[in-house]
Amino acid sequence: MDALITHFRRMAAYNRAANTALYDAVGKLGRDEFVRPRPAFFGSIRGVLNHMIIGDRLWLTRFEGGEVDTADLDAILYEEFADLRAARIVEDARIVAMADGLTSEFLAGEIRYFSYTGRYITDPNSVTVAHFFNHQTHHRGQIHTMLTAAGARPDDTDLFIMPGDV
Repeated sequence: MDALITHFRRMAAYNRAANTALYDAVGKLGRDEFVRPRPAFFGSIRGVLNHMIIGDRLWLTRFEGGEVDTADLDAILYEEFADLRAARIVEDARIVAMADGLTSEFLAGEIRYFSYTGRYITDPNSVTVAHFFNHQTHHRGQIHTMLTAAGARPDDTDLFIMPGDV
């Protein structure tokens, strides 16, 4: 489990660096491009970025042992980019703290939760933490495509080329 903990800590640092690069590119867009309806999950760059925060909060709360209502996975929590970016910084710090606090005992355990489909599910913690990071990467890829369509070019965010403590 020590290797898995090290991996998840690396993924938390990577997540923060990749989100920073992505938000830097989104920040160069005008408001019209930020909210423009697009043929993607959650309908716009703003929609996907909000969904990512919702997902992070949902999983972090579950990892902490709390219960979360999953009915509004497409809610717009933050209308304005500046507010969304500020929230992203806070969530990324929470993610790093979560990863720093991971233990072998936690990863060997299970998590029980209600899914967005209303089903009660039990999953291994090691799988749900892996999903947590995969979810971020999945949606960052969608935003990268939308940014390209809007004429922006985000920095590369491949794990092996990210700077810093990743």
